[in-house]
Amino acid sequence: MPDSRSDRPDFSGLRALYVNCTLNRSPALSHTQGVIDRSAAIMAANGVAVDQFRAVDYDIATGVRPDMTEHGWERDDWPALLPRVLAADILVIGGPIWLGDNSSVTRRVIERLYGYSGVLNEHGQYSYYGRVGGCLLTGNEDGLKHCAMSILFSLQHIGYNVPPQADAGWLGEVGPGPSYLDEGSGGPENDFTNRNIAFMTYNLMHLASMLRAAGGIPAYGNQRTAWDAGTHPDHANPEYR
Repeated sequence: MPDSRSDRPDFSGLRALYVNCTLNRSPALSHTQGVIDRSAAIMAANGVAVDQFRAVDYDIATGVRPDMTEHGWERDDWPALLPRVLAADILVIGGPIWLGDNSSVTRRVIERLYGYSGVLNEHGQYSYYGRVGGCLLTGNEDGLKHCAMSILFSLQHIGYNVPPQADAGWLGEVGPGPSYLDEGSGGPENDFTNRNIAFMTYNLMHLASMLRAAGGIPAYGNQRTAWDAGTHPDHANPEYR
């Protein structure tokens, strides 16, 4: 099977951003960081430039506008973080599962991503076109697939491309018990989790590389500027019926 070093794709030049949506501020232990570290290490080993931050370490205002200080908030760190999002070919949102759902921090990050989605790129497409998204999750209760569906739907809805198997995570025994990085949890050694993290990471890199080689998503039939100017591909003009 092709897996020699000479068969490996060239992912150099790609940039990835991991946003850790843990509820724990640095430097407190984050089990989500454990699964992020595994994926980020694969990226780095393949020449991808990796950036990451914990969202909870910043004062990210509530809202769906690019800068919430223009809408009544005294402080908003999101405008300073947004350039790091836009610089990344790959965005991975990582977070914990609480009450079977994504953390409040995860939802806030997604809302702020949404707030910039209406801005257009140089091709007249929505701003996140040509970028790739995935997610990583940890918890001691059910809900991993539900959380992943919510994150991945949100990312594709605002313009990100989602490759096959773009989610991975670890679930400990339901209820109180060791979390991913706790001694004896079995998380870091879990073959199912490690396989899914590896597959997700490589699929993100593959799709990002393909999009980069293609110059992004073709700008035909999806340009807001063209639509607003009256160009509606494959839409019949009622005036000529």
